[in-house]
Amino acid sequence: MQVLKLAAFSDGNSGGNPAGVLIADTLPPDTEMQRIAAEVGFSETAFATPIAGGWRVRYFSPETEVPFCGHATIALGAALALQQGDGVFALTLNKAQITVEGRRDGSTIAAALQSPPTRSQPAPAALVDAALALFGYAHSDLDPRMPPALAHGGADHLVLALNRRAALAAMHYDLAAGRRLMLDAGLVTIVLVFAESAQRFHTRNPFASGGVQEDPATGAATAALAGYLRDIAWPHSGAIDVVQGEDMGMRSLLRAEFSDTPGSSIRVSGTARLMD
Repeated sequence: MQVLKLAAFSDGNSGGNPAGVLIADTLPPDTEMQRIAAEVGFSETAFATPIAGGWRVRYFSPETEVPFCGHATIALGAALALQQGDGVFALTLNKAQITVEGRRDGSTIAAALQSPPTRSQPAPAALVDAALALFGYAHSDLDPRMPPALAHGGADHLVLALNRRAALAAMHYDLAAGRRLMLDAGLVTIVLVFAESAQRFHTRNPFASGGVQEDPATGAATAALAGYLRDIAWPHSGAIDVVQGEDMGMRSLLRAEFSDTPGSSIRVSGTARLMD
C-alpha cells in the first residue's frame, strides 16, 4: 500500500500543510492505520476505501484518530482526482457525510470540501483563562469584536481572536501542557486568529491534542471559524480568506465560502501539490 504525500492549501508551488493519503481496497485495522500515521509523521493521514456511492474515510494523527481533518480531505480530493479523474466525491466520515471536489491543473490540483454542519457557543471563562495562561496572553490581547468561543465544523476548536498581528506572531507554548488542556477540554485545536480586514484573516493552529506543535493549514478549523463568524453576524459578505503557516515559514492559503443559513456547510477550498 502506497501512501501519497501532498501539501494541502499550498501557496502556488510552496507552502501548504503536508498530509498522507492512503487509498486501498479495504481499510487496514485501526492499529495499522495508527502505525502508518505515526510512521508518515504528518499531522494527519487520510485513509479511504470505496463503498457504494462514494468513499469511506478515516483520519489519524501520529497519536490518535480524529473525526475530521480539512487539509487531509483536500489532499484526498487531489489524490482521488489523480486516480479517478476530476470530479466531486462523496465521503462518509465517522460522524458526517460530506463531499470533496478535485480538479487537475498542471502540477497543482484545485480542491474544495463541503464541511459538516457548524455550530458555536461562548467559551467557558475558566477554559479561556487556562488557554491565555498557556500562551502567555492577557485578556487585553483579545479582540472584543470576536469573543472567545467553542466552534465546530466537523471537530471542536477553541477560537481566540487577538487584537494585534504581533501577538499572533509571538505565539508559543509548552506542548505537553497544551496537550493536557486540549484533551481535557475535548478540543482538536485552538484557533488563534487576527482580523486584517472583515474578509481576510491570519491564523495559527496549535494541535497539541494530536502531538503536533502547530498546523500550517487547518481546513476543519477554518470551517469552524467561518461558521462562528456567521453566528456572530460578522460582516463576512459570504466568504473569508485565511493566511496560515506564515510564521512557520509554510505560508498556506485557504478560502471559505458560505451562506447566511445558520449551521449550514462551509465550502473550504485551496490547492494541493504532490511532495517529493
